[in-house]
Amino acid sequence: MEHARTATADDVPRVVELARALRAELTQHRGGHLWATRDVDGEPLDVMFSRAVAGPDPRIVVGSIDGVVVGYGVVTVEHLRDGSRLGRIAELFVEPDARGVGVGEAIANEIVDHCRAAGCTGVDAVALPGHRATKNFFEEQGFTARALVMHHELEAGPRPPIDNDSDP
Repeated sequence: MEHARTATADDVPRVVELARALRAELTQHRGGHLWATRDVDGEPLDVMFSRAVAGPDPRIVVGSIDGVVVGYGVVTVEHLRDGSRLGRIAELFVEPDARGVGVGEAIANEIVDHCRAAGCTGVDAVALPGHRATKNFFEEQGFTARALVMHHELEAGPRPPIDNDSDP
């Protein structure tokens, strides 16, 4: 049976494995390299996730099947200039073999419930262009597009490798 809950310190090693798998998967998609270098934290992931589970924000949620963690999500609560709050799903990943059975939905529901309890007026999530499965997943969870980010890549020579040794 699929289940989602707030992550604990004991979950950090597994969440780190899943986060590395997410980064490896998404950097292969259009927009993924920039996502990996701008929108998510780099190594050391164990330090970043350890700090996260010890505090209230960001919230880390893990999803499991029969008690085995197979997915995770990261959500932050942003305070906007008008005094309102907005939830932002920074990461959501389920192992490929565990997709389509409700784990992602359980994680998303737990995140939305957290954001509702935090007084958020909405929740944002990102889907990379061309990653149709992610877009479809979020639409099935009641999300709709509210903005499209357009990007013009410049030819600046070869890309440097992603710096995974930066501090969170």
